[in-house]
Order: sequence, then C-alpha cells, then structure tokens
Amino acid sequence: MPTKIFFNGKIATNGKPYFVQALAVESGKIIAIGTNEEMLSSRTPETEVIDLAGHTVIPGLNDSHLHIIRGGLHYNMELRWDGVPSLADALQMLKEQAQRTPAPQWVRVVGGWNEFQFAERRMPTLDEINKVSPDTPVFVLHLYDRAFLNAAALRAVGYTKDSPNPPGGEIQRDKNGNPTGILIARPNAGILYATLAKGPLLNYEDQLVSTRHFMRELNRLGITSAVDAGGGFQNYPADYKVIEALHQKKQMTVRIAYNLFTQRPKHELEDFKNWTSSTTLYQGDQTYRLNGAGETLVFSAADFEDFLEPRPDLDGVMEAELEQVVRLLAEKRWPFRLHATYNESIERFLNVFEKVNRDIPFNGLHWFFDHAETITDKNIERVAALGGGIAVQHRMAYQGEYFVDRYGKKAAQRTPPIRRMIELGLPVGAGTDATRVASFNPYMALYWLSSGKTVGGLSIYSESNRMSREEALRLYTQGSSWFSAEDGTKGGLLPGQLADFAVLTADYFTVPEEEIKDLQSVLTVVGGEVVYANKDFDKLAPSPLPAALDWAPTAHYGGYYDPLELPVKAFTHSCRNHAAVQHRSTPRLGEAIWGLGCDCFAF
Repeated sequence: MPTKIFFNGKIATNGKPYFVQALAVESGKIIAIGTNEEMLSSRTPETEVIDLAGHTVIPGLNDSHLHIIRGGLHYNMELRWDGVPSLADALQMLKEQAQRTPAPQWVRVVGGWNEFQFAERRMPTLDEINKVSPDTPVFVLHLYDRAFLNAAALRAVGYTKDSPNPPGGEIQRDKNGNPTGILIARPNAGILYATLAKGPLLNYEDQLVSTRHFMRELNRLGITSAVDAGGGFQNYPADYKVIEALHQKKQMTVRIAYNLFTQRPKHELEDFKNWTSSTTLYQGDQTYRLNGAGETLVFSAADFEDFLEPRPDLDGVMEAELEQVVRLLAEKRWPFRLHATYNESIERFLNVFEKVNRDIPFNGLHWFFDHAETITDKNIERVAALGGGIAVQHRMAYQGEYFVDRYGKKAAQRTPPIRRMIELGLPVGAGTDATRVASFNPYMALYWLSSGKTVGGLSIYSESNRMSREEALRLYTQGSSWFSAEDGTKGGLLPGQLADFAVLTADYFTVPEEEIKDLQSVLTVVGGEVVYANKDFDKLAPSPLPAALDWAPTAHYGGYYDPLELPVKAFTHSCRNHAAVQHRSTPRLGEAIWGLGCDCFAF
C-alpha cells in the first residue's frame, strides 16, 4: 500500500500516458500512476496525501556531467555571478563581499557567467576590480580563457616580474614586464586552475556544510541526480572524504555516480591499475556509487576547448598512452568517459578504441565522449558501432559567440549535432559541465536545447538541430540515466522507478520560451522524501541546514541569481556622464545601479 500519494498535478511521466494527475509511492519507488480518483482510492489511514495544487511535475533532473563533488567543497566560499543581469550588479556584489571576507580568504568568482549576459555586454576591467577590492584578494575566472587577479591576489600568489610563464599559459605583463593581473590560457586552462588552487580552503567541517548547501541549491532547481565527471585537483580518495561522510550520515540529497579522474601526467596507467584493483565497480548504492573512469584518461588526450584560441594539436604520444589505459579498462570491464571537443581529436580517439575493440570487444561496455561539439556524422556512426554514447552540455550557450567569431555561423549550427546523434540511435544525455565554466542551472541548458540560443540571446542553431521541450527533458532525465548504467531505474515517473521528481514554479511545457530560464522547483522529492520545499509547500520543507560561515557569499547572495526572490525595479538616475538614464536595482544589492545603454555605475 502507498505511503505517499501526490495528486492534482500535471505530471510528466516520460512514458505512456505522458501526463497523469497523480502517483503513489512506497519504499522510495513509484508503485502506481493514474487519475486522482484511481490513486486516492488506494490510500489507507497511514498514507500521507500531498496536493500538488495543479503544478507541473517533471522527473528529477539528472545532470550527466557535473563537477558536484569538487563544487560542493568550494560552494560556500564562491561568489556566483550565474544569471546576474548586469556588470554593475556583479561589481557591487564583489565590493560588498570583499568588505566582509576575512584574511587570508579570497573573493572567488569561479565560472558560470559571461559578458553577454550583462546589460553592458562586457567583462569587468582590472581597474574596476581593484577599485571595489583594493585589499582583499580577488580571483575572477572567465570561461576557459582567462582569470582576473587584483593587486592583492597577485601579491598572495607571488607572481612578479621574474615569474616565468608556465607551459600552455601566459602571465600578462605591462610595458615594464610586471604582471597586470590577467592570466591567459594559451591554449590550456592549467595556469588558471593552478592559480586558483593557491587560495586557502574551507576546513573539513565547513566543507561538509558547503556541500550540503550546494546540494540544496541544486534541489531548488529540481536536480535529483548527477554523474560526477571528476576534475582537476580532485584527488581520489582524499577529496571524497566529505561526500562519503555525508553519504554515511544519510545527508545527501542529490544522487551521485562518480567517475575517477587521474591527476598525474605520465602516471595515468598506474592510477587506473590501482583503482581497478582496490575498488569495486558500482560500489555503494543508489545514492552514491562508483561509475568508472574519466573524464581524463591520459593528459596527452586533453583537447582544450578555448574557442578564443586555435584548436590545439594533440601530442604524438597520445595514441600509445591512451591505448594502454583503454586496454586496461576494457579488460577490467570498467566504463569510461573521455573529454573530447574537436572532431580531429575524436577521429584519433576512435582509432585507438577500434584497435582495442578488435582484441577486447567492448560488447555493451558503457563508454562515452563528453562534449563532442564538432563531431562529424561519420564519427557519430563509429561511436554507435562501438556501442558508445555522448554526453552533451550547454557550453555553447556560454561560448557560442566566440565559436561563431572563429569558425563562422554555419559551423556553429551543429555544435554539437544532437539531432543526428539521436537519429543514429546513440545514447545522449544532457548536462552542464558546471561549475567552473557554464552554470549549474539546468533550465539554462533546457532553454539552450530547445531555443538554440546563447545566454546572450544569439541564435546559433537552425530548427533542425533544436529539441522540442519534451525531447530536451528526456535528454536531461531518461537520457542521462544511461551514463550511470541506471536506465530503467530513474528518469521516468513510472511504476518501479525511483520516486525522484520536481514540482515547478510554472508549466515548463507551455511558458513562453524566454521564461524557461526562470523556472525553479517549489517541491523536490528524492526517493519519495521531500528534500526541498518552498512557497505553496513551505510546510513540507526539511529541517534547515547548518548555517554557512557568516562571511560566506552564499549566505548573502545564494547560488544562481533568483529573479523570483529578488525582483528588479526600474527607476531613472542621472549619472555623472549621462542624464535621465533608465536603471534597475535589486533589493539584494541595495541601490546598486546600472544603465541600459550606459556603462556608468555608482557605489
């Protein structure tokens, strides 16, 4: 008999029938779906009955490529510009945060934004950053291409006139040879991430709190699962102690399947030999489980995706190094994923995979490429022949303008060619690649998939490479489940599947296209248990989380910019350079102002 019944909703099942009114839950799984009358007739005196009040319900969103474990360790000490509508607002946030951040901590803006989201349509300048934070170190990461460090941060990291440029990176200098504060990825982001790693970390207890806050933020957006892609400076097992402790305490509210990412160039095979012998594939449970290898298998196979720079050629030793690792993983039957941006790289990777497959047939082994923005039809067919999949992310929503500038609008129309992947029967899962570049907001990705537009409004895809809203949702739910070998277990609101779902602020299927970006969840359920509730469902909210440190940016601004909680009001302001310009302010930022068609701002 059901322990919970959710009724009076517009419930998208991802099955047949596509919409139902109600569902029944027992032991963390859905046991029945149907009409209100059918479900309510099965209740007992012990059944909890929850009225969905006509809201639209979707299966829990599952990000097939999210750096959730690493992101959680840092979440509470990062100032997020994700979704902030103006540079003036962003700089005001930076100013306020610098004033409250205690030494030796930094203010860190680490990805999730670009200049095209701002009304001013530009990045900050070093002068602006130094003006708002003359004493507190500031590190601002922009996509894969650069980082801004104020003078205090330059002192903290020790970059001087005598500091050499690292391989693949550039310390920008003035005419006297002194560092300006801008670091350039040329072509790889190693210098950006290595510099970020010089900053102080949260202690263990605060990392526990930070990770819980990050999961709660993801729950606010309707995310119930993620496939963690590992990441740079995310060492196993040292950097997994926090998430494992939360799992043991039953304090995880997002299901995580995690991949192991080697951290040691030229020692990758050694790492994977160790992991395949010391761990068990899929060890854990449906909340936290080992998923395989990647997204980096060998460092010589990393094709950096900075579209401001020419495509890098991979090292000539790549094939031999990659073959050793893939051969081991195939022998051990370990699933693997591989970061791959350019078709030229994919061509070479597939040559290696096909060679290994001739000796050790993949035969249903779950393997896949991440990203694949410029893959050709021929190579999609080769992926299909090897039984692989492709996890796609909305990186082009943040980098589309740069891609068009370098390669042209026609080339951008199939970056990546998702429609062709689906036509050829490939497993395709959607995600974000958050947190260091694109934002973790899944509705930005759903908007990109269905509208074909960037965050700046540039239309880059023809209708033939756009998804319907139903198709986009399937990629983010059922599609992503294949990438953790959980297809049929999650991704649909159907009998026998996990009771993971999100109740939305508005109807995803009918709202105007531009309003997809503003969707949130008002009730998020994982395994039949409420992990987030707001507004109409406040009474169902779980216990408050432990508070973040009082100086933490998330304690003051939250995560993704929330236009529903922070309404914007218009007023007229005469700045020193322009008269009677329309501006907007947000209650969160007090009287921070910015002008449409005006670059001026006041503090």
